[in-house]
This record gives sequence, C-alpha cells and structure tokens, in this order.
Amino acid sequence: MNQILVINPGSTSTKIAWYCDDKMKWSESLEHDPAVIKQYSVIYDQLELRTGLVLDTLRRKGERVDALSAVVSRGGLLGRVSAGAYEVNDAMVEVLRERPVNHHASNLGAAIALGIARQAGVSAYIYDPVTVDEMIDLVRITGLKEVERFGQGHNLNMRAAALRLCREKDLDYKKVNLIVAHLGGGITLSLHSQGRIIDMISDDEGAFSPERAGEMPTYRLLDALKKMKLDDTGVMKLLQRGGGLTSWFGTSDTRAVEKMALEEGNRQAKLVYDAMALSVARSVGKLAVVVDGSIDHIILTGGIAYSKYFTGEITRRVQFMGPVTVLPGENEMEALAQGCLRVLRGEEQAHTFAEA
Repeated sequence: MNQILVINPGSTSTKIAWYCDDKMKWSESLEHDPAVIKQYSVIYDQLELRTGLVLDTLRRKGERVDALSAVVSRGGLLGRVSAGAYEVNDAMVEVLRERPVNHHASNLGAAIALGIARQAGVSAYIYDPVTVDEMIDLVRITGLKEVERFGQGHNLNMRAAALRLCREKDLDYKKVNLIVAHLGGGITLSLHSQGRIIDMISDDEGAFSPERAGEMPTYRLLDALKKMKLDDTGVMKLLQRGGGLTSWFGTSDTRAVEKMALEEGNRQAKLVYDAMALSVARSVGKLAVVVDGSIDHIILTGGIAYSKYFTGEITRRVQFMGPVTVLPGENEMEALAQGCLRVLRGEEQAHTFAEA
C-alpha cells in the first residue's frame, strides 16, 4: 500500500493529509497566526516554520516519515508547464524561491515536500499547478501584439473533475472534448481536447465572480480607473478582491446574495446573480467555438457548484452544446493524492522540470 503525504500551503494555513493509496487516513489544517506571518517580509522565509509544523503534526499523529512512498504538494507559480506531475528538484525550488511568476504561499509547497521526501528517501511531486499552459498558438493572439493570452487557472480541480468524469462515464480523456468551469471566489474555465488543455479563460478575461471583476469594456474601465485615482496596488486589489458580488453588495458570500435574490425579493440581487451565471455560460460558449462546437461534456465544479439554482441557470443556457454534469467542491487534497498515486502505479510518467 502506498503511503502519501499531501501538502497544500495557503496564505494563513498549511493543509496536510495522509493517504493510504486513494483513501484519506486523516487530514488537518495547520493555522498560522497572521501576526506571525506578517513578520516574514519574504514568503520563502516561512519555509522552516511551516516544515517544522508539518513534521510536528506527523509525530503527533504517530506517523513515521520513513513509511512514506511519496510526498506531493500543490504546485507554485512556475512559468508555463504541462499538465500532470512534475518531480520536484533543486532547479524547481530555486525558480520558486528566486523567480516565481508571482509571490504566493503555494511557492513553498515544493520545497517543504522535497525536504520531507529526502528525509524519507522518496520522491516529491507537484501536480497540475495554476500555471499549466498548453494553449495552442491560435488562441494566444490578441488585438495588441504586446499582450499575449496565457493559461492560468484552477487547473488542479478542473483537471481532476475532467478525469473523474471520464472514469465514471467510461470515456477516454485523450479522445474527448470537455469544458470545465471552476466556480469559486474566482471563476476560470478550461477546454480539454484530446488530453490537453488547449484553451482557458482566466479570472480576468471571462465571467465575473464573488470577488473578481472579470471581463469589462476596456475603454469604460480606463475611464473609471482614472476617476478613482488608484495606484497599481489599488487597481489590482479592486479587480481581484473588490469586484463582482463584492463590488455590488459588499460581500463575496454567494449564499447571502442568493438568499437576497430568491428569498428576500431583492430585484437587483437577482439581476446581478443571474448575470454572473450568464457570464459563465458565455465563457463556455467562447471555448466551444475553438473546437467547432464539438463538445462531449460540460462540467461545473468548485464551491459555488453546490448551488442548484446557480448551476441550473448555467445548465439551461449551455446544455444545447453538450450534456452537463455538476461535480461540486474543490477536492484539492484528493486530486493531489490521486495524481501522485497514478505516478507511483506507473499509470502516468512524471515530467522533469527544467527552467525554460
């Protein structure tokens, strides 16, 4: 039986889980005091702290490091990589420490995993990081030669949902066209064609969401930003954390907005909530045309997918393109464990990372 340690670092917590093959034995979220985290001006300075907490938890749980078959972590913000597993090496850790695409706690995952894996004498892996980018050249082009589209989204959960559906429907992932929409604080979509993610709609160019502003008329956006007189940090905060439902209602809680819309008779809430569902459906349509409308299945996943009303509104608008399946939740820990297990069983070959 394969014993797998799963690690998922977030801004103020590190989630860990111990899997025996594909069955979770236990999981725990190690919460970090925000006041302590703020003392570290550089994210990578938290490495010793977080690694120590993970090891302390293993000892408290009675787990032996030398019993591990592998360690797998959420991938950090590398440059363009392919989907699937990458074995963690020193080159990857150096890039995540010195030259990441952006600074985020997930960049620590590979280093934590590698340190523990070396103690155990096994390999460490990352799986389907947010910077998976297998987009075809045709979809990268924009109307400004200085601006190129690139892939970045909730790849871990979206690809896990695609593989799960194929397993349950007895479909060959490498022979079908699937559209997957991750519905969360940010909403991203991906087009899986013949085993590759050939196009994506990131959270800044498609549907608006509980927190993200999404796609907007460019000229009017520029006019609005000029009037607000925001600096670069203020603009990013507005578009990433202050957009969508947060902009309209001061909350990113979709349950609260749905209650306003459906139970309290708030017409504006219903209009905006329905418009958010429509914006997801429009993004599905954008991806469908890339493969000439030949879609075998559409998948709705993520936290908001628990809402039958919201997924129902999307389904009503997109089901003419193909059958729709709702697979709610994010399931990141399970997705990491299952990806690692496929490598251990020889069902998938891990990539070797080298900086481009």
